[in-house]
Amino acid sequence: GSSTVGSDTGSAVDRTNLDRAIGELRAHADEWVRLAVDRKLAMLLTARRNLGRCGRRWVDASVAAKRIDPRSPWVGEEWVTGPWALAATIDGLLDTLSALASGRLPEFKGVTTRDDGRVVVPVFPRTVFDRLLLSGITAEVWMQPGVGAAELGEHMASFYREREPRGRVALVLGAGNVNSIPPLDVLYRLIARGQVVLLKMSPVNDYLAGALEEVLEPFVTAGFLRVVRGGAEAGEYLVRHEAIDEVHITGSAATHDAIVWGVGEEAAGRRRNGKPLLEKPISSELGGVGPVIVVPGPWSASDLRYQAEHVVTMKLHNAGCNCVAAQVLLLPREWPPRGAFLDELRRLMAALPSRVAFYPGAGVRQRAAVAAHTGAELFGGDVPRTLITGLDPEATHEYCFSSEAFGEVLAEVSLPGADTTSFLGNAVAFCNRRLAGTLGANLLVHPRTMREAAAALDRAVADLEYGAVGVNVWAAIAFLLAQATWGAYPGHTLEDVGSGIGVVRNSFLFDSPQKTVARGPFRSFPRSFMHGDFSLLPKPPWFVTNRTAHCTARRVAAFASDPGWRQVPGIFWSALRG
Repeated sequence: GSSTVGSDTGSAVDRTNLDRAIGELRAHADEWVRLAVDRKLAMLLTARRNLGRCGRRWVDASVAAKRIDPRSPWVGEEWVTGPWALAATIDGLLDTLSALASGRLPEFKGVTTRDDGRVVVPVFPRTVFDRLLLSGITAEVWMQPGVGAAELGEHMASFYREREPRGRVALVLGAGNVNSIPPLDVLYRLIARGQVVLLKMSPVNDYLAGALEEVLEPFVTAGFLRVVRGGAEAGEYLVRHEAIDEVHITGSAATHDAIVWGVGEEAAGRRRNGKPLLEKPISSELGGVGPVIVVPGPWSASDLRYQAEHVVTMKLHNAGCNCVAAQVLLLPREWPPRGAFLDELRRLMAALPSRVAFYPGAGVRQRAAVAAHTGAELFGGDVPRTLITGLDPEATHEYCFSSEAFGEVLAEVSLPGADTTSFLGNAVAFCNRRLAGTLGANLLVHPRTMREAAAALDRAVADLEYGAVGVNVWAAIAFLLAQATWGAYPGHTLEDVGSGIGVVRNSFLFDSPQKTVARGPFRSFPRSFMHGDFSLLPKPPWFVTNRTAHCTARRVAAFASDPGWRQVPGIFWSALRG
């Protein structure tokens, strides 16, 4: 029988079943917190095998619920952000726990300390398979100021050094948009924090509850995980429950604030007095307004086309319902190809098949953006794709700077800058000061510009106050790479929560990361080779213009669930046809 319980759709919250689930977790919390690492390894290996068996059913359910044409390459999105992402994280945790089981920590080559004192840890690629399957993509984790290279180990896997840890019950309020987020958040609480977990699915994707229980069956059977359904009333009951010790939410700042402060005039008073309604720890990942900074350079017509596909992917992937989606495009005002680049974006937004806006409220948010901009360009669909150009960077109440569209709305603002250095300075200041949220930022830079303006680019990457920074690769890659960190830039508070509080994922179990910086090739293979960049990465399978994404992503997900050389030729054959 399934342990998926509770549904308050049209009825009172089923408190009896919810209480039973919490009671079962409480009864096993001390057992889990003391469980030997090799037992956890065995459970993770079983979960990875289960994922290989259940992956197709998971993806089929997601495709049906999001109303994606099952023959469309966009099915690939559900493989990438479903089974692939989860399998990759399980692999990363297996590596770390294997090291811990043998009494050591994972080791890193090439750790450096920047002039400003921040320690930079190269985390990807780690293996020959990493170098082959995501050729040319690298990632490094920057630690928070005060963490020195010599004491890096003291800021990793701290739970595993606790002498007498106490069993705790964590409530995870699951995300409804990306279907690997709930199980990823569960694994982080279980493995990194040593807590048993009650996962409450979002009503948007609770169709996956049974599949997730099947994948994570070892944890369910042993009493360390329970999965429940329910809407806002169930969530309200659970966050206030005296037997829940900690809460984690992936969602909106408004939902977070309702949990922490309540609603209405009383909430405003509590916030003023610094007396939250919720008196237990809460961590969060809450999205924001994602920028794409286009750095001026000698872009060819082919570069403009390819990077337009890149930007449109950052916007339209998952129908725009990603917390790290691109929303504000920053172009150099004096850059001659500016108009041609916008025309490429228009062409793609018009040409790509329309998508169903599966996430509630997309139409409301899109209409609010259009109402604020008389010149908005609409491109059809049940909620029209929307491009808004020429925004005033000085506008104090610009909707697109302060409100996350969470749908297919892209806005453009042109910034001054007579040269690359001054433009980058203006762009970074604009992002840090004017745009809501700190989850992910993107920079698109021509290789020649990268060489000629290396110091300015390094300063821009260092100064961007975002939890993930992507240079020529979508910052969302930090979500896909288990070894990267995921979460807002540190410094948000309960009163001003921004994109959230706390790191919500990283397989090396860093306690004090500041951000992940990922880099990728400016061009895909084979054009990369023709320009002297020896990356083998074809058009990535997460691109919305990739013709074989559904085949490639399915094969990579299968590989991640059962790594081995025999799958590699098929992956390459499919990828090269994308």
